[in-house]
Amino acid sequence: MGAWLRYLAVARPDAEVWLDSPQPGMSQILFNNLHPGLRVTNTLWRLVHENAGSPADISARVIRDRIRGLGTPAFDLGVLKMREAESLHLVGGGYVNDTWPHHAGLIVGMRAVSELTGAPLFATGQGLMPTLSPSPEETPLFRDFAYVRARDESSAEAHGLELGLDDAFLGIEAEIDRFGAAGGLYVCIQSDMADEGRFEAAVGLARAEIADASQRGIDAYYVEAFPGSDRIAYERLADLIPESRFIPFIDVWSHGLPVSPDQTWVTSRFHLHLLASAAGARGIAVGMKKGYYDVKHQSIAALGSGWPVVLDSGTPRMPEKAGPLAADLPSLVRRKRAEAEALYPPAPVPVRVPRSSFVSLARAKAARAFQR
Repeated sequence: MGAWLRYLAVARPDAEVWLDSPQPGMSQILFNNLHPGLRVTNTLWRLVHENAGSPADISARVIRDRIRGLGTPAFDLGVLKMREAESLHLVGGGYVNDTWPHHAGLIVGMRAVSELTGAPLFATGQGLMPTLSPSPEETPLFRDFAYVRARDESSAEAHGLELGLDDAFLGIEAEIDRFGAAGGLYVCIQSDMADEGRFEAAVGLARAEIADASQRGIDAYYVEAFPGSDRIAYERLADLIPESRFIPFIDVWSHGLPVSPDQTWVTSRFHLHLLASAAGARGIAVGMKKGYYDVKHQSIAALGSGWPVVLDSGTPRMPEKAGPLAADLPSLVRRKRAEAEALYPPAPVPVRVPRSSFVSLARAKAARAFQR
C-alpha cells in the first residue's frame, strides 16, 4: 500500500485518497505523511466483517443493500463517501481466497458502488490461492472490473486473469536503498498460519544454518517482520543470536529492511524473500502453509530469486550464487510503473498565470458585478 501512496503523492498530489483498512488506526500511523490527501476508514471492511458468519449469498445481498439503499447511520456516511470515489482499487495481497472466503465481500461492495456511480474498478497484485468459489451471482469473481492482474500463475489460471507483478515492485528500488545493511545470515520465521509441524521444522532449519554460519565466523541476525508472531521463533534461537542482533519491526518500518547482496537468508515471510532476493541476497524460503505460502514463494522463485522453496522437512542447501532477479529488477520495475501510469496518469502541471493577470481578472469580475 505504501508504494501506491508514494506514487500517488507524485502523480496526484492534490487528490483525496481514501484507504479502507481493517485496522484504520494502525494504518493511519503506518502510512502517515505518505500522501497529503490520505484519509483512512474501515467502512467496507467493517461491512464485510459484520457479515462474515453468514452464507456467501446472504452476506453479498446485505453488503449490496447497505451500499445501494443506505438506511443505517452506522454505515451511511462512509458509504456516501465511497460513492464519491473516481475509482476503487483492490490493492494486492493474498487476502481474497478460500482461507478467508468472506473477504469476497470486498469485491461485492466495490462492484455495488461502481454499479451506482460508474467508477472503474481496479485490482492489482492479487494472490488468490487457495482458490475461492464465489456465489453464482458473483461469478466470475472480478466481473465488471476494468483492470485486474494476479501476481502468480495459479491465481491467474484459476480465475482467467492476466499475470502481473506483486504491488511491492512499484516501490521496491527505493525500499532496497533505504538501509545500508551488513553482511551475514538473516532469519525470520513466522509462527502464524502454519501447517502442523511446520513451525518446529522451520526453526530447526534456521538453527542448522545459524550454527553453520557461526562456524565460519558469520554473524546471524533476526528480523521481526510482524510484531509478536515473529518473536516466538527468535526466543527459540536466542541462544545463538544475541538481542543486539535482533532487528525489531519498528526499526524495519522506520529505516527499511536491512538487505544487501552480501547476505544469506532463511525466512518464511514472502516480502522478505522478495526484497532480499531483489537486492541480490541468497536464501532459503520456507513455505509454512501448503496451497498458500508455497504459491506465494514460488511466484518469486519463478521471477528468478534463485532461492529453493522448502515445503516439507527437507534440508535444502543454501544457493551458492544469487538468481537473476536482481539483474532483471529494472525491467520488472518499469513494467509495474507502466501499470501505475496507465491506471493513474500523472495530473497535468497547472499553467501558472502571472499575478497581474489574477488582479486584472478580479477587477473585471468586480466591474461586471457593479454594472449589474
